[in-house]
Amino acid sequence: MVQLIGQQCSLRTFTPSDAKGLAKLLNDNKMYWSEFEPLHHDEFYTEQVQYNKILESIHLLQSNREFSFGIFYNATGQLIGHISLYSIKRLPYSSGFIGYSMDEKFTGRGIVTEAVRLIMEFAFITLNIHRIEAYVAPQNSASIRVLEKSGFTREGLLRELLYINGKWVDHYMYAILQREYKGATL
Repeated sequence: MVQLIGQQCSLRTFTPSDAKGLAKLLNDNKMYWSEFEPLHHDEFYTEQVQYNKILESIHLLQSNREFSFGIFYNATGQLIGHISLYSIKRLPYSSGFIGYSMDEKFTGRGIVTEAVRLIMEFAFITLNIHRIEAYVAPQNSASIRVLEKSGFTREGLLRELLYINGKWVDHYMYAILQREYKGATL
């Protein structure tokens, strides 16, 4: 298990005991998140499916290919979002992707920005990754603000990258390099 502690939130890699809370978080926010993420079949939002996904994430964690974290609100310990460092590639790439979603009731408080910064520190310092990338839809202004406040640079537009709820959606490619993170934190 990996745990990262921030001021407002803490990140902890999921354990099987998180399946019920994760299923509830996903189900409660599925319509809110559906603007930028695909809706899934009803079965996806069940405790059993999330339990199986957590077991898969533990296997990927053990091979250092993916780290799936719950975002927990420090004041209450409540699971309020999830964030992942995934598709980790070693040299010659030394890179990974970041993706995140926050409970609608907790948006606008800087919590996601803090979670992204915790993941960046983990990726760049602990894992010694060279580059972190992120995809974001041009209409997702909140996520763009999070990435830009965290030091990510927009590198281009990937046309019709993802098929989301019946249509192909363009996404910006954002990235930050290890040396840029180090420069921003000194």
